[in-house]
Amino acid sequence: MSPPIKPPKPRRSFLRRFLFGLFGWGFAISLLAALGLFAAVMLTSASLPGYPEMMKTPQGQSVVIRAADGTELVTVGPSYGRWLPYAEIPPAMIDAMKAVEDRRFDWHPGVDPIGIIRSVQVNYQAGRTVQGASTITQQLARNIFLTSKQTYGRKVQEAVLAMAIERKFTKQQIMELYLNRVYFGGGAYGIDAASRKFFGHPATELDLEKAAIIAGLVKAPSRYSPTADPERARDRAEIVIKTMLVSGAITPAQAQAVNFDTLKFAVDSDQGDVRYFTDWILNQLETLTDEAVEPLEVTTTLVPAHQAAAEAAVKAQPLANTQAAIIAMQKNGAVTAMVGGRDYATSLYNRAVTARRQPGSSWKLFPYLTALEDGMTPDDVVTDEPVTINGWSPRNSNGRFLGPVTLRQAFALSINTIAVKLSDRVGFTGVESMARRFGITTPISTRPAMALGASEATLLEMTAAYAAIAAGGAEARPWGIQSITTSRGDVIYNREAETPRILVAPFVAAYMTDMLRAAVETGTGRAAQIGRPLAGKTGTTSSNKDGWFIGFTPELVAGVWMGRDDAKAVPGLAGGQAPARVFANFMAKALSGQAMTELQTQVEMPGFGLEPDAEAYGLSPGSAPTNPDPVSDLPPEPAAAANAPAEQTPAATEPEPLSAKWLDGIIAKEPQPAP
Repeated sequence: MSPPIKPPKPRRSFLRRFLFGLFGWGFAISLLAALGLFAAVMLTSASLPGYPEMMKTPQGQSVVIRAADGTELVTVGPSYGRWLPYAEIPPAMIDAMKAVEDRRFDWHPGVDPIGIIRSVQVNYQAGRTVQGASTITQQLARNIFLTSKQTYGRKVQEAVLAMAIERKFTKQQIMELYLNRVYFGGGAYGIDAASRKFFGHPATELDLEKAAIIAGLVKAPSRYSPTADPERARDRAEIVIKTMLVSGAITPAQAQAVNFDTLKFAVDSDQGDVRYFTDWILNQLETLTDEAVEPLEVTTTLVPAHQAAAEAAVKAQPLANTQAAIIAMQKNGAVTAMVGGRDYATSLYNRAVTARRQPGSSWKLFPYLTALEDGMTPDDVVTDEPVTINGWSPRNSNGRFLGPVTLRQAFALSINTIAVKLSDRVGFTGVESMARRFGITTPISTRPAMALGASEATLLEMTAAYAAIAAGGAEARPWGIQSITTSRGDVIYNREAETPRILVAPFVAAYMTDMLRAAVETGTGRAAQIGRPLAGKTGTTSSNKDGWFIGFTPELVAGVWMGRDDAKAVPGLAGGQAPARVFANFMAKALSGQAMTELQTQVEMPGFGLEPDAEAYGLSPGSAPTNPDPVSDLPPEPAAAANAPAEQTPAATEPEPLSAKWLDGIIAKEPQPAP
C-alpha cells in the first residue's frame, strides 16, 4: 500500500514574501556596507601619518584687510603657542571642551550615533540646519585632512577618517592634538596661542572662567572672539558653564562661583582704532566664505580720510570719563568710517555696533515719519499743550507750552508733547512698525514714552535709518566688504549692486529731510552746522546718560554717540552740545574739498498727486501737497543755542503763545524715559 500523499504547504502571501525579501536584502546590504566601512577604516588607519607628523604646525590662514583705495589696514595672520602635552593641559580646559563640543567623547568610536539622531530630529523640526553632530575627532579630521566645504561626500570622508583616528590613537592623544591644533579666532591656533592672545599668559594658567571663554570660541571664532565682542564672548562662556554643570563636569558650587564680570582681556598696545572696523569686518567673513586655508585679501568700504577724521574727532571731545563712537556711511549703507571708543588699546568694546543705548529724541524720526506717511505735512499746525496718556504726562524743558506750532517747528525744537501726541494719533504700534521697517532690531516698547526714545538701539542701526532718509526713502543696509580674493587672485566674493527696498515714498523722505534741516538751522542741532547744507537731529536721555547727534549732507551720513559704559549721568552732556560738535568736527574734515550740493527737500509730484507706489503706503490722492519753504516760518534764532539749558519735565502749565523768549527753554535736552 503506497503512503498517503501529503498535501502541499500553503503558499505564503505576497506581503509576507515581500517583507521577508526586503528584510533579507536589507540585512545583506547592511552587512556589505558594514564590511565596506570596516575595510575603509582599516585602510585609512593604516595610511594615517604617525603622531609626530600629526603634531606639525599647520600653515594657517592670513587675512589682509584693505581700505576702499587699496591701503592695507591690518593683516591678521596665524599665531602658534607652545605645544602642550596632555598632562600639562588644565583639566578645566579639557572638561569645558568636552561639555560644549562632544559630551560623549570618552566612549564613542569617532562618530556619535546619539548626537546624529538628535541633530536630525532638531533640524527636521526647525526646517533648516540649526545643530550639527560633529565630534571632536571629526573636527580634528577636518582640521588636518579636509576643508570646511559642506557636502555629503566630505561628511562621509570625515566620518571614516574620525573612526580611523580613533583606532590608531588614544583618547588622550586625540584631545591633545585637537587642543593644540584647533583655530580659536584672532589668528590663534591652539589653546596656548589663544590664551596668550586673549589673556596674556600661557594656557597652563587657565582657570575655569578663561577655559570657558576659549571653549566657547570653537563654534564661531570670529563671532565670539573677545577682540571683536567681549560681551558676546562672555555670554557664550556662560552657556559653556551651564553645559558643564548639566554634564556633571563641575558642581553647582563651582558654577555659582564663576564671575565673568571681572574677567579682563589682553590687548596689543600697538593696535590702532581702525581695529574697531576691521574686527567688524572679520566677524562677517565666515558668512561670506568658508575658505579656511588660502590667504585672503579683503577690500572694504573704509575711506582712510574719513577714518582719520573720525578718530581725531573722538579723541578731541572734551568730556572726561566718557566714551564716544562714530559711524559714517554713504547713502547706500557702505560704511566709510567707524570708531567704537576713545582707545581700542584700552577697550575692545565696539560701542558703534554692539552697545544698546536709549536714543532720546533722535528716535523722534520714527513718530514723525509715521505721521507724514499718514498724510500730515511739515506745515500742518499742531498744539503744544498738556497731554496725559494712560496716566503719564510728558513735559517740555521749562514746563511751558507754545500753543499752536507747525510740525516743522515742533520737530526743530524737539517738543516732547507733540512727539507723544503724534505717536498716539498714528498708534504706538505704528511707530514701532516704522522703526522695524527702517532696520531697528532691538526690543521696542509700545508704552507712550517710546515716542521720546525710551527703548534702546545701536548707533549703527540708527545711523542707517537716517541714511535711508538721505537716500530718498530707500533702504540703507550697512555693509563693509566689497570683495574677497585669494592671494592667487581668485575672486571668492564680489558685492553686486542691489536694488534697495523702498521704505517710504520719496515725498515722505523729502518732508522729513526738510524738518531735519530745520532742526540744524534753527533748532536744537545748531552746534552741528558746518557751513554747508545739513540735516540732523539731537538726542539726549534721562539725567544726561546718553548724547546723540545723527545727520547727513547730500554726500555723507554720520552718527555720534557719547556717554559712559556704566550708564551714569554725565554733567553737561546733551545731544545739541558735545555730540553735535564732535559731528561737526568730523564732517568738516571728512568733506573738506568736496563741492557742496543741496539737500533733497522737495519732490515734484505726479499730475494725479501721488507717487507711483503711494498706495503701498496707505495714501490717498491729494494727501501729499508740494513742499513749501522749509524754514521761512520758523521763529527767530536764539542767541545762545549752543549753551541751552537742559530740558526738564516739570508739571504742566497753561499754554503760552509762540515767542522768542521761550525758545532757549525749549531748545532741549531730550526726555525723561517712561516711569
